[in-house]
Amino acid sequence: MTHDVTQWLDEIKTLRQQMTEAQQERDRAFASASNWQRLYETEAQQRRTEANLAQQMIAALKLEIQQLQGGVGSGESVETTLPTAMRAEVEKLQTSEELRQKLIEVLAERDRLIQALKAEQSNHAQTRKGLTTALGDAIDMLSKKEEQGKG
Repeated sequence: MTHDVTQWLDEIKTLRQQMTEAQQERDRAFASASNWQRLYETEAQQRRTEANLAQQMIAALKLEIQQLQGGVGSGESVETTLPTAMRAEVEKLQTSEELRQKLIEVLAERDRLIQALKAEQSNHAQTRKGLTTALGDAIDMLSKKEEQGKG
């Protein structure tokens, strides 16, 4: 009888140890998942910021193109819609050939920025997919460990 009690006590001790290890593994998995989520959120915020900056640049270039083509939006004058640096650059243009050349440069820059924005969006999508997969894997691992601890 004493042998049975000792055996049960040893088994309880072993089960407690396994439970402690499973809880530690769970805590590590939660920490890992939290870290991946933080990384994902940081990356997403960076991508949003970069996208906003690119959109602002595109909007400024579109405005400049519109103004260089002779149109000014919403009845505003060129002086009120162009930033000082842009206004100074436009005023330097003397001939229609210089204006054409500047327009070509601006259009090329716009196209380059559009391509850069598309590349950033693609990179963001890949990063999001990778981080989501890693987060899912961490959660799956945690679930399996919990199931093993219960079973």
